[in-house]
Amino acid sequence: MTVYVTGVGTSHFGKQPDLSPAELAWTAIGEAFADQQREKGVRPPLDAIFVGSVFGEPGVAMRALQGYALTGLPIITVENACASGTSAMHEAAVAIRQGRYENVLVLGLEQMSTLFKGPIVPQQTDVEGRTGLAMPSLYAMEASRWLHEGRVTREQMASVSVKNHRHAMHNDRAQYRGEYTVDQVLDSPMISDPLTLLQCSPISDGAAAVVLSASGSSRDVELIASAQRAGGPWDHRSSEVWGYRLIGDTAAEAMEQAALGPGDVDLAEVHDAFTIGELTTTEALGLAPPGMAGHYAQSGRTALGGQLPVNPSGGLLSRGHPLGATGVAQVAEVVWQLRGQAGTRQVDEARVGLVETMGGGVSGVDGNACVVALFGRAGRNER
Repeated sequence: MTVYVTGVGTSHFGKQPDLSPAELAWTAIGEAFADQQREKGVRPPLDAIFVGSVFGEPGVAMRALQGYALTGLPIITVENACASGTSAMHEAAVAIRQGRYENVLVLGLEQMSTLFKGPIVPQQTDVEGRTGLAMPSLYAMEASRWLHEGRVTREQMASVSVKNHRHAMHNDRAQYRGEYTVDQVLDSPMISDPLTLLQCSPISDGAAAVVLSASGSSRDVELIASAQRAGGPWDHRSSEVWGYRLIGDTAAEAMEQAALGPGDVDLAEVHDAFTIGELTTTEALGLAPPGMAGHYAQSGRTALGGQLPVNPSGGLLSRGHPLGATGVAQVAEVVWQLRGQAGTRQVDEARVGLVETMGGGVSGVDGNACVVALFGRAGRNER
């Protein structure tokens, strides 16, 4: 059964401690419903709601939904680290394909500014957590290895930050926007060597919502395929950096379902929690050959106007990274792009878009979860 995205919406992203998670959710839900009704005139009734949140208090989904009179429905809450939102979307899509539901709301929400003043505190029950290995350190290890192998340069990593902050200047929902040089990125305060402040995503609050339906119109975007996997063991026997194999395997599954390859993708929203993360992900997805992701970022190939724009929204680095909402916000961006509604950040002739969200942090495992999804606009085969 075909699954369509019939409505999308998001809140603003940023540190918004004065807004409750429910208030952030109401903004996103209201926009998604209004977006859906613009085409259909009357919003069809919902059959279920899937919610992604990582640090939300118990009952956070119901607290947000009852304010929109969304009660008496099945509500499924998903916690899957940074991939919580896209995991919720994937499960909602599977339920529609199985014929269980026809119209489903997917909501991602997170308020982090009231919980964290710095990096997310690692779990002390993990060996790595007890040593203080927070996520910046884990990604810094990836960066150090690729630098040692000559697979990337510091300047190429900094180019990712320059690119994504520039993209965010065209996104009025983004947390941080600005023009930076490579030198300014490299000279910003060191967080975890070699990653500087401008190479790390911020603490963010926000919400995003999408409506998935079993029927759609020529305006609606098709969710062609999605795949979700958890990582296997990651230790001294692993031949690649953390998360690389998980992302590659998940992408291969999604692309096989869709009968598409990396060359069919016109734009991508990927998990750039840190600059090195965008580069390792771009290669793991097959969007860049091994050793070329850094060159692609530095040369402008993955910038707006390039052959394959990556993170035209500004990505996690600049749009912001409210964990549970991140994946759903990525979906909203791809839908706007495929509809031609992205304004001054619009990717020309975008027909197929890819979303990748990676969640992790458990010791000894190659990532808690990864979701890769492919979306297409009506008439995408008419190239």
